[in-house]
Amino acid sequence: MIDCGEGTQLQMRYSRQGFARLGHIFISHLHGDHCFGLIGLISTLGMLGRGHAATLHIHAFPELETLLRPQIDFFCKDMEYEVEFHPFAPDTSEVIYEDRSLTVTTIPLCHRVPSSGFLFREKPSARHIRREMIDFYHIPVSQINCIKNGADFELSDGSIVPNDWLTTDPSPSRSYAYCCDTAPRTEIIPLIEGVDVLYHDATFQADDLVRAKKTFHSTSVGAATIAAQAGVKRLILGHFSARYDDEKKLLEEARSIFPATELATEGLSIQI
Repeated sequence: MIDCGEGTQLQMRYSRQGFARLGHIFISHLHGDHCFGLIGLISTLGMLGRGHAATLHIHAFPELETLLRPQIDFFCKDMEYEVEFHPFAPDTSEVIYEDRSLTVTTIPLCHRVPSSGFLFREKPSARHIRREMIDFYHIPVSQINCIKNGADFELSDGSIVPNDWLTTDPSPSRSYAYCCDTAPRTEIIPLIEGVDVLYHDATFQADDLVRAKKTFHSTSVGAATIAAQAGVKRLILGHFSARYDDEKKLLEEARSIFPATELATEGLSIQI
C-alpha cells in the first residue's frame, strides 16, 4: 500500500482488498491526508486476528515512528503481531525494499515538507524455454532452470546447443512510479525514465501556476511535461484541488502535451 489517509479501511472494503494480504505500507510524507489512517488500520488488523508471523512493515521517514509508536503502545497493547518501521532518508534515492520479484526505490520530491515518491520495478524474469526443444534434445529437468537463466546445453557428444536456439526472450519487466505532493522536479527524470505507468501530482490547472508554486504542487501541464521528458508510457493525474468541480480541463491540458494521460478516479483499476 502507498500512503494511508483517513478512510483507507472503507476504500479497502469497497474495492474488496483483503486486509490479511497487506504486508508493507510506504508513506510518502507526513501530511495527515497521507498517514492519518495508519493507527486505525493497525488496530483493525489486530482485532481481525493478525498473528505473530504476519509482521506489518511501514517504510517512512524516521519521524513517523516517533509519532506513531506511543499511539500503538497505548491503543494496541494486546496485538499479537509486530509493527516494524523501516526509516529512509528524504533526500536520497535508494532501494528500500527488495524481494525475489521486485525492488522499491525512493524518488526525492519537492514539497513543503520532506516528500518521497516510490518506483516499483519488476526484476527481469527468466527466458522462456521452448517445449519442443526439451523433447528434441532430451533435456533433463535438472538443466531447465540453468537454460532459462541463459546457459547453453551440452550434448552427450560434447557439442553445444546455443541458448538462443532453446529459449525465447523473457516477458518485459513492468514498472510503476508514484510521485504525489510535489512541484515538477526535472531531477527525477532519470529515475522514472521509460516507466510503464507514472502517477503524478496535478493539483492545479495551468492558470493556477502561481498558487501551485506557492504550495509546492504541480499543474496538469507540469506533470505532463515531466512525463514527456521521461518518456513514460502512461501518465495518471491525481491529487486534484477541491476547487475544481470538473477535472476534464486538467486532462485536456495534459493531453495537449502528453496524449497518453488519464485521470485518477475512485476505484480506478489499471493493468500494468
